[in-house]
Amino acid sequence: MLPNAVPDHIQARLADYARLLRVDRPIGSLLLLWPTYWALWLAADGFPSVGNFIVFTLGVFMMRAAGCAINDFADRKVDRHVKRTKDRPLTSGRIEAREAVALFAGLCVTAFLMVVLFTNTLTLYLSFGGAVLAFIYPFMKRYTHLPQLFLGAAFSWAIPMAWAAEAGEVTKLAWLLFTANVLWTVAYDTLYAMVDRDDDIRIGIKSTAILFGDADRAVIAILQAMVVLILILVGQQAELGVFYYLGLVAMACLFVFQQHLARFRERDGCFKAFLNNNWAGFAVFTGLLIDRIIS
Repeated sequence: MLPNAVPDHIQARLADYARLLRVDRPIGSLLLLWPTYWALWLAADGFPSVGNFIVFTLGVFMMRAAGCAINDFADRKVDRHVKRTKDRPLTSGRIEAREAVALFAGLCVTAFLMVVLFTNTLTLYLSFGGAVLAFIYPFMKRYTHLPQLFLGAAFSWAIPMAWAAEAGEVTKLAWLLFTANVLWTVAYDTLYAMVDRDDDIRIGIKSTAILFGDADRAVIAILQAMVVLILILVGQQAELGVFYYLGLVAMACLFVFQQHLARFRERDGCFKAFLNNNWAGFAVFTGLLIDRIIS
């Protein structure tokens, strides 16, 4: 009965807003969520507080949605030339540019207020860095072939924030975890960029997929190996147990599978390889969670 009670034009409007914020595609939120959980559980040396768990879970979804809004605002003129993005609400004119900016600002302010009300001063200071990274990343593809590196920093900034909220400081271990996640993000977002590489070359958009060229899969493999090695160092320094390392084994196996999926560099295979990273992040978190439960 409820759908019939809402006028069709309002339903269509809400659907466009949901599509702008990628509500229908949670993969980005999940890729942001798992490392945030890694940080919370490691910083707590056990189980994090319920308050921090709620704040950072909601914050992840809000900031990812904000990032999508500002990304589509930045790309509103070039997306129409890319097969995968030409029908997005902002590109097609169903949503205006000012609405996307307003949504970005509103989501950032809401996430900021949660930090102010429920965390500490250090986390508050760090939150400004996260907002800046979320805003500038979409514009980097016009000026550098390394926009994936900026995305990595943006997607990893929740790690020092979560660590600060839970432990009251940001330790060397937190920055080690941050480094691993930056490298992982560059690897999986390069797979994502390989999907649009032909379109990006044609319209002049830069990416690591274009920069690496025929060496793309080899560089991704090197980055993936570095991620696993750094996470091993994290486990050693945090004195984690066997289940954590089993999670890393699962991640490594999934990385090998991703290389198989992307072996022909076809759009569908590269996109599936990108999506598979959700399970890699989940595997590490599951291993860490089991380790904390039994320790």
